[in-house]
Amino acid sequence: MKKMIKTSYIDDLTCLVQLHLHLDGALSLDNVKKTAAIQSIPLKEDDVLLKQLQVSEHCQNLTDFLECFELPNRLLQSESGLYHATYNLLDELLEQGHQYVEIRFAPQKSCMKGLSQSQAIEAVLKAMHHHTLIANLILCCMRDDVAHQENLETVRLAKKYLHHGVVAVDLAGDESAYTREHFDALMATIQKMQIPCTLHAGEACNASSVYEAIAAGAYRIGHGVRCIEDPAVYKRVRENRVPLEVCPSSNLCTHVYEAYCEVPIRTFLEDHVLFSINTDDPAIIGITLKEELKKCEKTFNLSRQEVKELLYNAVEMAFCEPSLKEQLYHKINQQF
Repeated sequence: MKKMIKTSYIDDLTCLVQLHLHLDGALSLDNVKKTAAIQSIPLKEDDVLLKQLQVSEHCQNLTDFLECFELPNRLLQSESGLYHATYNLLDELLEQGHQYVEIRFAPQKSCMKGLSQSQAIEAVLKAMHHHTLIANLILCCMRDDVAHQENLETVRLAKKYLHHGVVAVDLAGDESAYTREHFDALMATIQKMQIPCTLHAGEACNASSVYEAIAAGAYRIGHGVRCIEDPAVYKRVRENRVPLEVCPSSNLCTHVYEAYCEVPIRTFLEDHVLFSINTDDPAIIGITLKEELKKCEKTFNLSRQEVKELLYNAVEMAFCEPSLKEQLYHKINQQF
């Protein structure tokens, strides 16, 4: 007699919402092969490809982690590559149970072979428009000492495409090498143009980076977990319900924490912090949102009500219209 394998109710969820997902960090092996074939780009054997795509156990920090993006970025240098990579990703997310997702990418990183940022953005938006999964786009500016003009162009285009598939801008990249104060002028421009903003902070850098991101006008914080290291910053996050896009497995890969149980999920729940659970770079890390939620459930002994609360939080935090939020709340409620 076969032993029955007990599955979590999380496996059966059909309405997932995810807000922190990088396009170039979400290209599965299957997606990479399909996207490369469309562009006649030669690839190595599967086992070699997986080593190129997934983070090494020897990864020491965020800087090492970012090296995994070299191959995916090579596939995102044409309109065809961007379109098919995005469409294939949406296929996978829909199959995994997503009902709404916000995908982010840096259009300036897709201009190495002649594309303009505008062409790169339109290719991704076209794939989103053609797919049945409801998705919106966040445009990433980059932490770099030579990207000033490119970042300004990204912001200009975010304004142009705002309410036409683009919902916000982000500041991504190596937070430890290029801290937020290098980008005061850029942040001032974003605020002046009234573009919604989520900033990576409180990941590679300490709680002060979260405070600075809030002061610079960020509505949401990408990661933000290290806000808990400073009581004053943590109090501000709690009392002002500053939304945090928490990515637990990613934080382990970049050694923000050394063990899953160290991620302050339980503390955040008990203190009523507004936060959602996300995968960040699921292909590079090798995890899905359901797997991430199950790890949280097991590690922090989450109740069904707490898992439901996390999904509700994601809807509340989302850069989407109120009518869609009401639909998502209803679908989530039906699952529980």
